[in-house]
Amino acid sequence: MGKTSDICTQRTGAAPMMRAATLAWLAASLAGCMVGPDFVQPLGPDAPHFTPEGTASPGSGQRFVQGRDIPADWWALYRSKPLDTLVRDALEHNPSLEAAEAAIGVAYFNAEAQRGVLLPQVGILATESQNLQSNNRALSAINQSLFNQFYPSPYNLVTGQPTPSPLTTNPNAPYGLFLKQLSISYAPDIWGLNRRTLESLEAQTQQAGFQLEGARLALTSNVVVAAIQEASIRGQIEATKNIIAILKDSLEILNRQYSFGSIAKADVVAQEAALAQAEQALPPLEKQLALQRDLLTALAGRFSFDEIEQKFRLSQLKLPGTVPVSVPSMLVAQRPDIRAAEANLHAATAAVGIARASRLPNITLSANLGASAFHAAQLFAPGTGFYTLAANAAQPLFDGMTLLNKERSAVAALEQADAQYRSTVINAFQNVADALRSLQMDARAVETARKSEDAAKRSLDIVRMQLKYGQVSQIAVFTAQRIYFSASLLRVQAEATRLADTAALFMALGGGWWNRDPDMSH
Repeated sequence: MGKTSDICTQRTGAAPMMRAATLAWLAASLAGCMVGPDFVQPLGPDAPHFTPEGTASPGSGQRFVQGRDIPADWWALYRSKPLDTLVRDALEHNPSLEAAEAAIGVAYFNAEAQRGVLLPQVGILATESQNLQSNNRALSAINQSLFNQFYPSPYNLVTGQPTPSPLTTNPNAPYGLFLKQLSISYAPDIWGLNRRTLESLEAQTQQAGFQLEGARLALTSNVVVAAIQEASIRGQIEATKNIIAILKDSLEILNRQYSFGSIAKADVVAQEAALAQAEQALPPLEKQLALQRDLLTALAGRFSFDEIEQKFRLSQLKLPGTVPVSVPSMLVAQRPDIRAAEANLHAATAAVGIARASRLPNITLSANLGASAFHAAQLFAPGTGFYTLAANAAQPLFDGMTLLNKERSAVAALEQADAQYRSTVINAFQNVADALRSLQMDARAVETARKSEDAAKRSLDIVRMQLKYGQVSQIAVFTAQRIYFSASLLRVQAEATRLADTAALFMALGGGWWNRDPDMSH
């Protein structure tokens, strides 16, 4: 419900102008008030370490440096030019990043559109028409009434009388009507409704920006991990081919011994079965490699037929020896997902103010200035000008608890956003702690796997030498071959896991986007 008061309509005088000026001043003075809670940036947790035992370096060629900043191009620490090239190509051509950038534009221009509501709105109306009325005087009277309703007759400022229209002088005569009007309206933001809306939209713009940073970080991490996985698969393929070559060599020895009658046919067949089993493991690995190549091609923003040129092997990827680890208190400022959750909390806080301001009175001021005449040449003649000043005050009285429930909903949404923010922070600390502990365990796993492979290789070499002279049973040969094959695969997987967990730590710490050169921005 609302109440509208016309300050002055088509009359001159000081009193109406004074009332309009007074109301405008009052509305402007009230426009500084903003209802609703003000957003307060959450404080990060006061945590000395990510884990209870502290941040201990894993050793075995890798150490943590706590407090050192993370470089924006953290993947360069793997010292692989093909990897660096692929990551930059993905950042340049991946359409997911383009979509995230477009989302920033949507949010930004929505905020800019809302900013315009804070200013007066000005419009121009121009109407030109030629009319011919019926000779019926009764119909002419009705048309005259409608004519006066929509196009009030301009007052002659000399005589104080309205200028007669053609409908009153000659109902059957054609006539023209020319109207030029300037309209100005302004809604003073008394309770901060428009400003809270702008605040919410600006927070959504910030959220979209941090979501873009999160998308960049996820893309770079996915490319690095996918490249490491390809290198792991290639390593497993090489290990499988290596054991196949060993099995074939052993089979030749057994065939010679069988031809001399030194061993039974069963020993030869058993070796053939072991060779077939090893060869059976090769196609699934080759399939994984082909699928991994498709994944890397898609991450680079290419179609599957346009495969990337880069190929990755574990020997070409160097383990980052020095790994910077951020101070725990800085994590909330570095993780894009935490910053996005913070911006969402900001928007939810502003939404409460929007809901509360919607329940309070609102005032709209408007003014119309113009001239109307029956001939274009008369538009600027004395007596054709008119103006209208008006003020509209609206206050909801009864809406079935609609606005109150909307405010309660906004408060509940704020509580939800706050809980989501705290959950995001907890998950972030968990991610970092998981990555730190994984790397500590990975160092031990890699060291153990390498020792196991070396021991298995020495054992297999001894058994193969004994096999040539018939000094060892076939069971011992099978056992040594199986142990070496398993140890080789485990060593490759352990090294790849350590490389991937290092990338996971960089991702968990935020990826260093705040250090990025503006020229590197997508």
